[in-house]
Amino acid sequence: MLRFLDLLLAGLGLVLASPVMAVLYMIGLFDTGSPLFIQQRVGKDKQAFNLIKFRTMRADTASVATHLVHANAITPFGRFLRKSKLDELPQLWNVLKGEMSLVGPRPCLFNQVELIEARDQLEVFAARPGITGLAQVQAIDMSTPQLLAKVDAEMLSTLTLSNYFRYILMTATGKGLGDRVRPAVSTGDHPRR
Repeated sequence: MLRFLDLLLAGLGLVLASPVMAVLYMIGLFDTGSPLFIQQRVGKDKQAFNLIKFRTMRADTASVATHLVHANAITPFGRFLRKSKLDELPQLWNVLKGEMSLVGPRPCLFNQVELIEARDQLEVFAARPGITGLAQVQAIDMSTPQLLAKVDAEMLSTLTLSNYFRYILMTATGKGLGDRVRPAVSTGDHPRR
């Protein structure tokens, strides 16, 4: 049932949001020259997949977990995208492809070993990763891997139809802050790839 809802809502979302996404893409071209951000992430059963988002950071920012990146790597337009959560819209394509769900644990990077081990112990990888979920609406990010894995497992064990819609609604209405970043660097130095 939840997979059917994923397909229905993601398909509908892509159709309805396509004009907005086209505008964001064009603005992104002027902002970074590379409006889409594609990064390999850990998916269901620890299989690799390419997550797609609108780019919110400079194109030369290091490919690391968000909480390890300095805030000054985020562009002004990127700050707007992150605050509004519009940077997540392209992930609806990942949902349609079956790589993600609308609701599930946020997909991590393969170099986030501590989080992978914690999730592995709690069998979190048995589920598709998601765009949003319990950890996101509670503002728990990947900087606290043990807590995140525990909350992910709790969400999966209590994921009902009503919770599915509750997490989506809470995210759409602005609950949760997304992954934190490190404070800005005063010297102007930026992490590089």
